[in-house]
Amino acid sequence: MSDDNAPNDPTTLHPRPPFPDQSEQYPGHTGNLSPRPDHGEHSYRGSDRLLDRRALVTGGDSGIGRAVALAFAREGADVALTCLPEEEEEGQEAAELVRAAGRTALVLTADLREEKVCREVVDRTVEKLGGLDLLVNNAAYQMAQPGGLEDITTEQFDRVLKTNLYALFWMSKFALPHLPGGGSIINTASVQGYKPSPPLLDYATTKGGIVTFTQGLAAAVAERGIRVNAVAPGPVWTPLIPATLPDTEEFGASTPLGRAAQPAEMAPAYVFLASSEASYVTAEIVNATGGTPLP
Repeated sequence: MSDDNAPNDPTTLHPRPPFPDQSEQYPGHTGNLSPRPDHGEHSYRGSDRLLDRRALVTGGDSGIGRAVALAFAREGADVALTCLPEEEEEGQEAAELVRAAGRTALVLTADLREEKVCREVVDRTVEKLGGLDLLVNNAAYQMAQPGGLEDITTEQFDRVLKTNLYALFWMSKFALPHLPGGGSIINTASVQGYKPSPPLLDYATTKGGIVTFTQGLAAAVAERGIRVNAVAPGPVWTPLIPATLPDTEEFGASTPLGRAAQPAEMAPAYVFLASSEASYVTAEIVNATGGTPLP
């Protein structure tokens, strides 16, 4: 990626489809992808906008979560990130990016589908980082089913809801007592929450729920000085894509910009919402969809 402050043409800034035909066993591995995802390793430049904040990023091992962890660290934050046990290698790679920025990194291997695990993740973050200022609920699960509703099993539906909604509910609930005035919760929604694809109906349902949860919680905690917002990405090139979609060669081609986003292009929205520059911004959904119009 070029310098993030340069006036780059967004249609040519990153690789455009068609991509090589590829598939990954869930949850996928960053190093196997072609093209390799860009998390801002060589482009993101911080300016102390989050100096000495303590952040917790779920699903911070790869994709958007890794890009957010890197950006937060380069803006001066210490970062705890969660990953599944089978993603620990990816989590350590993300943590090294945080440490290379001179900040403290904490990797927490955890399956957030259990309430007690979510409580433990928050408690360990507070203990190791000395507090908590920023929570990014980013961890998610999807698995496309070409036949739509009739192919979605109860087991899959349960996994999607537990990962995408229950964990967000638990993480937010346990983080709130620790967040100070000026603290912030940022959730990852999706274009799917507004324009659901039938093969991802269960996933889209959770993303619509995240929009509603974000706006409702924002109103509930506003008087405490805590802001709650969300980012709704369009197609983003991450390991989850070849691990959960049947055909990735034309992934992102249908957007007006003609390509999928790279994770590095999502991170600045999270930085803005976490920073004091967004002090009057709450209950908002920042849509980053490559030009796909939303309601």
